[in-house]
Amino acid sequence: MSKILFATSEVFPLVKTGGLADVSNSLPSALQLLNQDVRVVVPGYPDVIAKLENPMHLCDVDGFLIPEGTRLLESSIPDTNVTLWVVDCPDFYSREGGPYLDSYQQEWPDNAQRFAMFCRVIADIALGHCDTSWQPDIVHCNDWQTGLAPAFISLAENRPATIFTIHNLAYQGNFSKEAFDELLLPYQWWSVDGVEFYHKLSFLKAGVVFSDQVTTVSPSYAQEILSPEFGYGMDGLLRHHQSKLTGVLNGVDYSTWSPSSDTHIKFNYDRESLEEKIKNKLDLQRNMGLKLTKGTPLFGMVCRLVHQKGVDFVVETIKANIDEKIQWVILGSGEEYFENALFELAEQYSEKISFTQGYSESLAHRIEAASDVFVMASRYEPCGLNQIYSLRYGTLPLVRETGGLADTVVQVNEQTLEDRSATGFVFQEASSEGLSEAAQQACNFFRKKKKWRSMQENAMNQDFSWKQSADLYLGLYDLALEGVRSGQMVAE
Repeated sequence: MSKILFATSEVFPLVKTGGLADVSNSLPSALQLLNQDVRVVVPGYPDVIAKLENPMHLCDVDGFLIPEGTRLLESSIPDTNVTLWVVDCPDFYSREGGPYLDSYQQEWPDNAQRFAMFCRVIADIALGHCDTSWQPDIVHCNDWQTGLAPAFISLAENRPATIFTIHNLAYQGNFSKEAFDELLLPYQWWSVDGVEFYHKLSFLKAGVVFSDQVTTVSPSYAQEILSPEFGYGMDGLLRHHQSKLTGVLNGVDYSTWSPSSDTHIKFNYDRESLEEKIKNKLDLQRNMGLKLTKGTPLFGMVCRLVHQKGVDFVVETIKANIDEKIQWVILGSGEEYFENALFELAEQYSEKISFTQGYSESLAHRIEAASDVFVMASRYEPCGLNQIYSLRYGTLPLVRETGGLADTVVQVNEQTLEDRSATGFVFQEASSEGLSEAAQQACNFFRKKKKWRSMQENAMNQDFSWKQSADLYLGLYDLALEGVRSGQMVAE
């Protein structure tokens, strides 16, 4: 058994802006089922503090550049047995707005200080400087918000092993040289071999450079980020550290995402009762103001409305096929241009297009259960979870061939239909033409009821639970520990 400190800036259902929150809930649970001793640590945003179940004051936290009055609270992640530690620091986290953005959707001006402090607390826990009576063997850090933690931990002689997971390389936590100076970081870190990245301080680069192992969230994405096209300026750095880079596909929690037990949907179903899925479709059509029809394919989409997600391809495809028998139900928020475009389409074609701005966990589940096709037209997608949820719901994914989408969806053709491996529709070219062609293929297959049902059954038979991925992480933890122990022996 290993003692694992899992450090994250968000965890479902306490705080969520994307897939990181889902992973931070389900992976620790999966590790615990493999008899590991796991603690999750997260910043104490107001929403987190408000939702804690019977929080207990664990200890005060005193340390370098840690504000007075900072403390650790202990609770558990709701509906799990995983211990949760919350860094309660009112100076940095008790404010209206989101984890990273204020109420006006602007980055908090002190984000460098907020998350550097979080990383210092992670390191203090890891090195036994906090009075927790528990010290980890492994510290698993996630995304740029935790990137400085492996760097701080690396300064200690007897230290735990560190692993750093990149969930999306585009978000790097880059700040000015002034921020580096204000944080009083070791001067030698300001170098090409340290945290300096094109004359800026990069939290994500710190995680890559100073951790013992680096992972990202799918095998294909691990290869893509080594190229200039997907490397966001870090492809050279990642190639340099390629020997410690591994792609581990994210799993999903089927206790939350399964149509047979989903509490958010009106009609539960499984492979043997797919007719109940159609009832969910009619129910959603009724509630969203769409025309009630079983025979028109319903395309669903739940995502951030940003350039990465190919939302421009979706808007152009909807316009180009507006006379076709297709309905769309879309949930999301993001760039104002995309929101306005979808609002206009939904207003003009209210029986064919529904757009809900924002995010609703319940509506996301209902869209998965009701849709015939789930669209993910991403320019790049590190892993993606919704296409995996869709498979379990018998909602055939329509995806671009990139990252985790390529690793989880098998394109339909004569061969894959025959060997029963076909699970969806995959297009290669990042364009509205590519998406439109794939959408037309999906509509054509929708009319072939026997083949469609066969593909649904193929999809629902897929198993992307966390068991296999958690086992892979345990292997990487062992590898990191071996490296640290051998290094310490050499040092001694």
